[in-house]
Amino acid sequence: MCIFCKIAKGEIESFVVYEDDRVIAFLDIRPLSKGHTLIIPKEHYENLLEIPAELAKDLANAIKIVCEKLKRLGAEGFNIITNVNEVAGQEIMHAHIHVIPRYSGEESKPISFGNPIECDLEEVHKALKD
Repeated sequence: MCIFCKIAKGEIESFVVYEDDRVIAFLDIRPLSKGHTLIIPKEHYENLLEIPAELAKDLANAIKIVCEKLKRLGAEGFNIITNVNEVAGQEIMHAHIHVIPRYSGEESKPISFGNPIECDLEEVHKALKD
């Protein structure tokens, strides 16, 4: 059983900030900012792509609730991130969403992306159209 399944079952202590029948949100033990929260489905799914649509709606609702709670700490913005598979940086193979609150004047930098790549957008669009 993975560590997040154990947290969802209450077998590992965590700092829960939100919970319903299908979703649990708890503070990250390696926070990138004050209030960094992880939101997971209680049922095990390896990544976000495996989650049924109805559960994805529950996760989206939990994101909104958690962000509203984090405003109590003075959060002025948020990075909302999920990594899908190891190649994208996923370390724990249980679907999870990071909600990282952001504050004016904080030392850590917001999440940023690398430089844009060169690619033929028309070609990419053609490959993705139905």
